[in-house]
Amino acid sequence: MRLCFPREAAMPYVNIRITREGATAEQKARLIQGATQLLVDVLGKNPQTTVVTIDEVDTDNWGIGGETITARRKQGK
Repeated sequence: MRLCFPREAAMPYVNIRITREGATAEQKARLIQGATQLLVDVLGKNPQTTVVTIDEVDTDNWGIGGETITARRKQGK
């Protein structure tokens, strides 16, 4: 079964991924507010239907250039 919604009813979904390194509840709230406002300002989206999620990833589970973030932090990168 496929549900169809009018274009204006489509809710934007934003997923923010950050490393788990101590972002405070206030900082996360600001990210959610800021991402929502960006969609309002740029695309005219309804803030009441905008969904923002934040995924916090352990630094051992995130890698760049073949190294984990944990290893990079230890090396001062």
